[in-house]
Order: sequence, then C-alpha cells, then structure tokens
Amino acid sequence: MLSAFTARPIIELKPRDKSRIESILAYGDRVLVGLNTGSLRVYRINDVAPAPAPAPAPAPAPAPPPPSDHNDAAATAATAANGTAGETAPPATPAPKPTDLLREVERFSTRGIEQLAMIKEANILVSLSSYAVSLHDLQTFEPVAAPLPRTKNASLFAVTSNIVKDPATGIPEIISRLAVSVKRRLLLWTWHESELSPDVAEIVLAESIRSITWANATRVVCGMNSGYVVVDIESGAVEDIIGPTTIGGAAGGQGRFGAAGAAGVGYSYMGLGGYMPKPLSAKLADGELLLAKDVNTLFINDAGKALEKRPIPWQAAPDAIGYSYPYILALQPPAKGSLEVRNPDTLSLLQTIQLPGAAALHFPPPTSSLAHAGKGFLVLSDRVVWKMDATDYNSQVDELVKNGRLDEAISVLGMLEDALLRDKTDTLREVKMQKAEELFRQKKYRESMDLFNEEDVDAPPERVLRLFPRIIAGDLSGVPDDKQDESEPESAPRKDSGEPEAKPDAADVASPARAGGFAKYLMGGGRKPNPETASIASSRKGSDDDAASIKDAKAQDDKAQQEKDLLAAVLELNSYLAGARARLQRVIDPATGKLKPRKPKPPPATAAGASDGAASAPYVVSPPLPPPPQPQPPLDAASAAAQDDETLERELQARFRVVDTTLFRAFMYSRPTLASSLFRIPNFCDPDVVNERLVEHNRFNELVDFFYGKKLHRQALDLLRRFGAPDEPDPAAPGLHGPQRTVAYLQGLPPDMIDVVLEFAEWTLRKDPELAMEVFVADSENAETLPRDRVLAFLEGIDMALAIRYLEHVIHELGDPTPDFHNRLVELFVRRLGEMERGPEWDGVMERLVRFLRESAQYSLGRARNLLPKDDPPFYEAQAVVLSNMGQHRQALMIYVFKMKDYAKAEDYCHRMHKTLSPPPNASASVSSPSSTRPPTATALSQPNPPSSSPEEEKPSIYHTLLSLYLAPPPEYASDAPRLLAPALDLLSRHGSRLPAASTLTLVPDALPVADLASYFRGRMRSANSAVNEARVVAGLRRTALFGSEVKLCLGDDSGPLGRAGPGAGRNRRVVISEERVCGVCHKRLGGSVVAVLPEGGVVHYGCLGRVGGSKGGGGGAVSPRLGSSLQSGNMSLRFSSSVAGGYGGQATASNSVAGSLRSGADGGVWG
Repeated sequence: MLSAFTARPIIELKPRDKSRIESILAYGDRVLVGLNTGSLRVYRINDVAPAPAPAPAPAPAPAPPPPSDHNDAAATAATAANGTAGETAPPATPAPKPTDLLREVERFSTRGIEQLAMIKEANILVSLSSYAVSLHDLQTFEPVAAPLPRTKNASLFAVTSNIVKDPATGIPEIISRLAVSVKRRLLLWTWHESELSPDVAEIVLAESIRSITWANATRVVCGMNSGYVVVDIESGAVEDIIGPTTIGGAAGGQGRFGAAGAAGVGYSYMGLGGYMPKPLSAKLADGELLLAKDVNTLFINDAGKALEKRPIPWQAAPDAIGYSYPYILALQPPAKGSLEVRNPDTLSLLQTIQLPGAAALHFPPPTSSLAHAGKGFLVLSDRVVWKMDATDYNSQVDELVKNGRLDEAISVLGMLEDALLRDKTDTLREVKMQKAEELFRQKKYRESMDLFNEEDVDAPPERVLRLFPRIIAGDLSGVPDDKQDESEPESAPRKDSGEPEAKPDAADVASPARAGGFAKYLMGGGRKPNPETASIASSRKGSDDDAASIKDAKAQDDKAQQEKDLLAAVLELNSYLAGARARLQRVIDPATGKLKPRKPKPPPATAAGASDGAASAPYVVSPPLPPPPQPQPPLDAASAAAQDDETLERELQARFRVVDTTLFRAFMYSRPTLASSLFRIPNFCDPDVVNERLVEHNRFNELVDFFYGKKLHRQALDLLRRFGAPDEPDPAAPGLHGPQRTVAYLQGLPPDMIDVVLEFAEWTLRKDPELAMEVFVADSENAETLPRDRVLAFLEGIDMALAIRYLEHVIHELGDPTPDFHNRLVELFVRRLGEMERGPEWDGVMERLVRFLRESAQYSLGRARNLLPKDDPPFYEAQAVVLSNMGQHRQALMIYVFKMKDYAKAEDYCHRMHKTLSPPPNASASVSSPSSTRPPTATALSQPNPPSSSPEEEKPSIYHTLLSLYLAPPPEYASDAPRLLAPALDLLSRHGSRLPAASTLTLVPDALPVADLASYFRGRMRSANSAVNEARVVAGLRRTALFGSEVKLCLGDDSGPLGRAGPGAGRNRRVVISEERVCGVCHKRLGGSVVAVLPEGGVVHYGCLGRVGGSKGGGGGAVSPRLGSSLQSGNMSLRFSSSVAGGYGGQATASNSVAGSLRSGADGGVWG
C-alpha cells in the first residue's frame, strides 16, 4: 500500500476531561476546537519535524490504544510516529509537544459548537450552535451578531471567498459569501472586502437541505434526500443535477434513496423504515465536484453537468468525503475508524489509515499560492485531533513503482505539478516505459507500442528492441538465444545416471530462430526440468508411443502460437518504428545525413538513468544548445559548438541506422512486400543486413532499389548484369532478364559516374543497341550532361553507326556548335559510306551526309573537300555542296550540269542561292511612317520615281552564271556538250525577269529564232511595268499620308482634348471669354486679366494656373497630373484691352487668327 499520509495526533483530551470535540477550525498555526459544552479552545501548532514514514508492511499495523489510555499528547505523537517498528526515543530527550493550549473561551455558546468557519478578510468567526449561526470577532471572540438574524433552526452553513472583478469598474476585489440552510430555505450573506452587505438573499428549495458545497463563486450545490440541485445565487435559478447513476434526479422524484416526494419519508431502503443516507459532496480540483450518497457516487463540473467517469467502488458508505491534493478521501463510520485514500483518476484504493473513533474531516482554507502545497488536513474524533501530513511526492511515486503499481504512478505524476517533483518529465517518461514493457510481457502489443511511441515518452529504440528476438532486433536483442535454451536442460542434474537423458518439456523445446526465445522471454525465461519428472517422463515416453505423439502435437501447437505472438508483436513494432523515424526526420535530413537548421531552444531535460545504461539514454529530439559563451576567444566557442553538432549528428545517424535496419527486418518478417517502399526513400539501413536477408529470400528487385538508394551503383549493376546478360532468364529473378532494367538504371546515374556508365553500358549496347542508346540520347538532363567526347570515343569502339547517331543527336537536337564534333561526323559519314555496300541503306546515309553538309556551318570546308572522293559519282552532289559553301558557285554548277547532268538540281541550286544572296528590298520603296522628322514635299510625292538601272542590272545573278554554262560551256566540257539550248530556253522562260537583257542577249546565238525568246521578252516587260506601277502606288500613299498630317495640324486630332476635329481644335483652337465667365480655381471674373486655357478647354487666371489640381503657389507651381507635362509648353499668348472687349458687345474672343504668338504645340493657350 502507498504511504501518502501519516497520522499525527496533535490534540488529545485528557482522561479526566469529560468534554467531547464537536468541531474544529485550522488557519495558519492556530486550531480552534469547539466542544460539546459550548467552550472554544485555541491551540497553537508547534513546528515539529515529521518522523519518517514507516516501511510498508503486508498487514496493517495494530490500532493504537484508545484515547483514554493515553497519558499525554507527546506520548501519543511518539507512538504514532514510530509505529510498530519498535523504536523509542531516548529517555533523556523528551519529545516536544505538538500543540500548546493558548486560550479557552468558556460560554462561547450555550450549547455544543457544531460547526466553525471564518471570513478572514472581515476578521469574522462563523459558528453554528443551538440551531443558529453566530458571528464573532476572530481576535477577541466577542460576539458581532449572535445569533445572526433569520438563522433560527439553521442546520449547517458553508463559506467561500473569491477574487471577483467589479463589473462596473473592472477592479478585482475579494467577495466572501456565507450560505446558511434553514430547513428548505437557503440564506445568503455577502461581504465586499470587509464590509457586510445589508441585503440577504433567500432561495426556497423543494425540501430540506442536508449538505452545502460551494462549486464556484456564484454556484452552490445543495444535497437533499431526493437528490442534488445547483443554485445560482445571482439569478436565483435552481437546476437539478441529472446523471447516469441513481444519485442524479429531479428534486422530489423517486429514487433509490428517496421516497415519492419531499414531504414524505422513504421506507424503501433495504426494508429499514426511516433511514435516509446523508447526501455528501466535496469539491475537487479543476472545477470538479464529487457527490456521494450511500455507496453511489457521481462526478460533476461546477455547472452541475455530469462527467463521464465511473463511480467509486466503495465497499461501505462513508460518513464524510473530502479532497486533499491530489487524492480523494473517504472517512468510514467511527465503528470502523479508517480513512481511505483514493486516486481521483483511476479511483483505486491507495492507502487505508486506521483512526479509531474518527468522525469528521476538516480541510484548512487554501491560500492562493499554496492550494497544492500538501499542507495536510485534520481528522477529529470525540477525543483526538489528528494532523495528516503528506509524505514527499517523490517518495510516493518511487513506492508505487517499487510495488508494481505503474498505472497509479503514471496517474499521480500526471496530476502533480512540476514544481512538486524533482524531475517530473523524465520520471514520468521512465515510468511509462516500464509500463509499456509490462504491457508487452502481457502480450498487449498495441498498447505497449502506442505507449512507447507517445511524444512525451519517445522511448529509445535500443530499449524497445531488447524485447524482441535476434531475428528482429539483431545484436540489440535481450531475448535469450535458442542454443542457450537447449543447453540448460543438459546441465540440469538427474536423479539416476543410469537412466536415459531426460528431454525437456514440450514448452521448453527449442523452436527455430524465428520465435523460440521470444516466447520464453514473455513467459519469464526458460524453465529447467525437474530431474525426477524428466526421468519419469522419459521412461513413460519410451513405453507409450501415444503419449509421445500427443506431446509432439502440443509442441507443434506451442510453436505455432509463439510464431503468431511474434508476428503480432512485429506488426505493432512497425508503427513504433515509423513514429521514431518521423521524429528523427525533424532534426536530421535522411538524404544527406546532416542536421537540419534549428531555432534556438532551451536545452531539454535529461531523462532518468535506467539500469541498461546507454540503451535507456533518452532520445533528444532537439539537440541541446552549447552553453552560454564564456569570456574566451570567439573562435573557441564556435569550434566547440561545431564539435557538439558533429557528435550529435553521429549519434543521430547511428540511431537512424538502428531504426531503419530494424524496420527492414520487421517488414521482411511480417510484410515482405513493404520492404521495397522503404528503399524508395532515403534511409540508413545497414547494407550487409539488407543484402543478406534479400538474397536469402530471392528478392533481387528490392535489392537493386536498395543499392540505388544507398548509391552503391556498382553492386547494383553487377547484380543486374548477372541476371540480365545470360540468354536464358534465371528462375530466381526472371524480371531482371534483359537489358531493360540496366538501361533504366544507367539513365538515372549522374554525369560524374561516367566510368560506371560506360563500363556497364557495353553489354547492353551489344545485346540491344536501339534500347541501350537511350542512355546517351534520351531527353533527360543526365544524358545531355554526360561528357560527350568520352561517350563518342566509347561508341566508336563499339559501332560506327552508334557514334554517328550520337553525333547527330548532339548536333541537331542539342545544338552543339563544337567544330570537332562536326568534322568528326563528316569523317564518320565518309568512312561509313566507304565500308557499306551500295543499296537503299547506303543511299539513306548519303542523303544524311549531304543534308548535314548543306545545313552545318561549323565543319572545316577544306578538310571536308579532301575527305570526299573526287572521281566517285555518288559523291558529286556532296562535292557541290562543299564548293557552294566555299563560295565557288560556278564550280558547283559545273558539277550539276556537266558531271551529274541534272539540270533540275542545278536550277534548284540557283533558286536557293538567289534567295540567299539577293539584297533586301529597297528601303525607299516603303511608305514613310508618321514619325518621320521631315516628311517629303507634295511635289516630290506627286512625281513617280522613273525606272532606273538597279544593282541587278550591273551585277550578273546566279541565273546568269547557269545560263552562261548552258550556252558557253567551258573548254574542257565543250567537246561533250557544245551548247545546251533546251535547258537554256527553259531557264529564260521561267527566270527571265532575273536575267539582265544586256548580258543575256550577248550569250544567245545569232541563229536562234526570235520566236524562241518570246517568253523571255514577255517576262522582262512584265518586270519593268511592275516596277513603274509600284512606284506610282507608293507616290499615292505618300500623298495621302501628307494630307492626313496637314489635317491634324490644322483641325486637330480626333483623340484630342475636345474629342473631335473641328474649328475649335488644332491651329484654329479658340475660347470665348464673356463678362460672366469666372476662373475655375478662384471663382472670380476673368475680366481683362491674363488667362490660361487648359487642354480640356477650361479657362483660369494665369496666376491660378499653379493651383490647378490642388497644388498651391505661383504660376510656376505644379499642376494636376492629368493635364500632362505640356501645359506650360503648349500655350498661346494674346494681350487685349478691356475697350476691345467692350467693342465686341461685352465678349472677347481670343483667337490666334487675330493676334498671338504660338510657343509650341497645341495643348493649351495663355492670353493676356
């Protein structure tokens, strides 16, 4: 049992004193004792060091002798302190008295004092005697109001003091209230600070009030025979307490404890007429209250609502209940004389204290700062007052843990505040871990792992893994090995050495490494067989085969159950490991293994040391910060902090490795398909363990994924080559056959691993070149960033066609302008064509070569010309392309015309060259834009440009070169083709406009009929007429543009300030100023003053121009932004006299056509 409180008698009436104690009141170091004679005694409590708590014993200590046998209070205190240990104080040093009698007030009341209380702020002592409530001065004990009016026939009262804010001023003040029950009436008095309010509230209930308990400052719980009600003293509302037990119910309703109504007396309780159990109530912590009636209980909040808590399992109805932080107390009837201490959370009985004749409990009024300080409480009987001293909370927790009551220890730790314990956080964490281990041994695996995984527990993985066998925990296992289990029976002694060796019982037979030691660990270790039982069992087995078969069947069943238990434990272990992994990821990056940046935090508390040393070391989620800087060089402090971070980083990496490796083992044992999901994310799994287990289970796909995640690429590629290179698939890994997985793996490698890529890409290129080339030509970043020169050299060594494909990809798709690659491609093309046989494939390669020579501008022309065979007809076109790029167009055309005799290609060549070499159109032919600084004059635009000789007329075109080859072949080809008239005439008919007449007609033979040149002449005339017509159209467009510019200048733009073109815009803009017109800024008449015209048409004084738009100042001030910056620069000024204005009939028209000077633009004007 727990020793939460120790009883110490402090007041004891002497045997010759015939008085009886009726009530007590304790405050500070004073105790007021009310006697049945009406006297009041005042005691002072002396400071006496409490004796150590007695050691817990299995049987309760014998009750002390009755009060009448006690000689004095000192002897009683010494007896209660020493208990049954047999220790006595030295006779030379008498024990100090626990209390001293300071004063006795006789005739304090005419009858016994039934109840005492005080109102400290008003220095008032409240007492109940002679069925009336009286008020006395707390210092002099003189009556203040004895009795208090309207309290005749009072049965009990309750006092409360609270700090309440004034609703009007918001200033906090102390409000004390006194509630008195007079039969069915509830009377309420109120003290504001120390002043008694004259108003007395009265609330009438359904029946007589038997108990009163303040729930808070404004609510009071009243107990009656039929049930409980909550009374709101401010509004006077009465609400019944309704709960799931028989305690709750409407007042006057029928229940187990009451009759049909408030007026009658019940006769339904166990057949005992007239008995009605007293309704008890006590205020607990956190605004909760406990209601008790007989053996039934109900927990409610301060609003009277029932809470979902089970009732207290009392064996007998208590006489009084109370609460002393943090326990619930119940005092049994005086005949039993025992005090029960219970946990309010678990409702378990923690301690029973024997107090002979104890009849009532008294709790000193708490102060604002010591509500939980464990000051203890008082218990009184007719003759004795005991002070219940609370033992040290740390000792209470240690005692609960030592007795194996871990649930109670956890509950008590949760209720106690941090200031009352040495190290609450770490103590609670350690107790919860012990509780989780106990749950594990009880095969409650889910509850155990959930407790290990709580945020405030965060059990170290090493401690959790001690509960599992080696197949799961590896070297961290705390379960004995099977070999040791098998050796234990052999070392057991035998009764007779001549008998055969006895085999262990079926429950002790060693199982495979999968579960044997785990089951024995759960059962508390392996059992050694009894030699006699073993010999009898051995002889019986030898003589009875049926018994042996039954025993084997039992062993098989036990083995199956062990494996089932281990599987269930491992499945729950997965959840713990996942939670531990998530917590580790908060402080360390699994991808890099480095600590994550963290904000400065106070260092967390260190966990309580456990018996397993490092295994029980707490897992620090937030690493501790370095100590505050001392007066030393900053470099030393920085290096120390860096060293601490490195140490923490290594520790966390080791812990991460334990968690991930164990998680892999757990997946392989319980859910093998989930192992691959662990490898797809950054992890710290031990490669040796993973390799061994996956190879053992032929799970090579997961092994490849693991190697890739751990960057063990060579091992992964060796494995892929082992299963992919053979012609026939391996039954152990048929999915890895072929180069597909290897190619996909190589595509994911970075460029810095080019050596590995080239090493393992060779066998894939030889097995499937088309697929393997995706490693180098795929549309991926890795493929594009590979070292291209090394890849090219590697591919040339395997196959020239692969090198050509790679160079084409690099040049055409990636746009690499490196000249070496271009030259190399030309060389490879030529070599490839020289090695191939003529055919469709050869023609395709040649076409690719010609297209490359035509499109690329990075290869060396001279080197390419030297590489191409000179006398091989299939290479003629390639030679022509190279010559064309060198600018030797005549030599290129000679190859097309005389060597290839392909006149269509020659004409296409001229067409391409003409588009490439022809100059851009004449800039003078385009229409001038309105933004030109100086537009052409009308005379110049009215005359079209006469046709003149263009540069084409002076310089012969490419067509002229081709025509000259047709009609005047070079001497080396004149014997084979004197003149090619047919292609020449076709060229003249189609491209005559591009052939100048002067130079063309000199090439035409004199004997050629003019009719054959008709198409040529028509083309030339159409070309000349087109030039003339184009000049006329351009001249007309220019005249139109000039006219539009003049209109805008004279009449204004459609988008101008007036919104339209007309007489009031442009140069014709004007405003009319009459005698009634006023300034838009100062609202004064304009008269003959100098005025300014705004762009939108408004007129203001010139002096008010600076204030337009809200700005102040003179004429040079800022104006509204919407007016633009052209207000000052676009003005027109005109001065006129008032007589002139009068001559116009009182109106003055300011117009630039009369007088004025234009400054610039047309946005605004200023006249004077």
